[in-house]
Amino acid sequence: MVKEKLGSLPSRPSVDRCTRCGKGPIVVDSSGGEMNCSNCGYVIVDKIEEEGPEWRAFSKEEKDDRARTGVPSSLAMHDMGLATVIGAEDRDAAGRSLPASMKAAIERLRTWDGRSQVHEPVDRNLRQAFSELDRLADKLNLSDAVIEKAAYIYRKALEKGLVRGRSISALIAASLYAACRDTETPRTLKDVAAACNIKKKDIARCYRLLLREMDLRMPVVDPTKCVSRIASKAGLSEKTKRSALVILHKAEATRTSAGKDPMGLAAAALYVACVMEGESKTQKDVAEAAGVTEVTIRNRYKGLKSALQI
Repeated sequence: MVKEKLGSLPSRPSVDRCTRCGKGPIVVDSSGGEMNCSNCGYVIVDKIEEEGPEWRAFSKEEKDDRARTGVPSSLAMHDMGLATVIGAEDRDAAGRSLPASMKAAIERLRTWDGRSQVHEPVDRNLRQAFSELDRLADKLNLSDAVIEKAAYIYRKALEKGLVRGRSISALIAASLYAACRDTETPRTLKDVAAACNIKKKDIARCYRLLLREMDLRMPVVDPTKCVSRIASKAGLSEKTKRSALVILHKAEATRTSAGKDPMGLAAAALYVACVMEGESKTQKDVAEAAGVTEVTIRNRYKGLKSALQI
């Protein structure tokens, strides 16, 4: 058989007829990884990647998952998920237990494999920062898109040398808040500060540093994004929530919402909706759910009432 040399080919290309004789049919040899013509014997593809599942799971963690693909690469890992890991199970490829002499050698290799992954100061910095990021994301219940964006911002800050002399925890918290702002995820600076147990002032200082040095442009927070969160905490009905959204849309059309705190404005709109729908909720209830003061709600309430003539 004559083999054709090809560069990067798809795992199993759709070939109807032979490229040499123009006839067929095409035969796929899964065991040899070849695709050849049954008429002339010409080998069209000599390396086909196996797409089926593995014949067994190789560790206890995998259990019944026999997929060939591993964990996808991620910016939120210090090595982007591309490093090798020597498994904790002392078994060979056939599943047999290793002899005692080999176990000691594998344990030593496992130790050096773990040490070699963080031999640079940058790797140690990223490992500590992303460990903190995972903890914060779990506390704040954030999506993978926000985590990836926060990791990207932190990596860029590390490249620019902004981390030197500053707290890693404060800077990763500021990166996470910047990612929330960029993806329009309703998380306030107070929420991030409470989750990471760092002063709000320190996170705000690092956030301003990121904006200034990295030339970030953040969108204005939409008050409508905060309505569902406040209504859920305060136990308000869906009808009240929809009325509050209508009020906020009217306020945006009349530019009443310009320059106002989004959380306070959303809380005031919900209170106005409660009054209109006859739902018995006090200013204190809505203020506690939104994390603002009653004075803020009263001021925003008066502004909405006069502007929209409610």
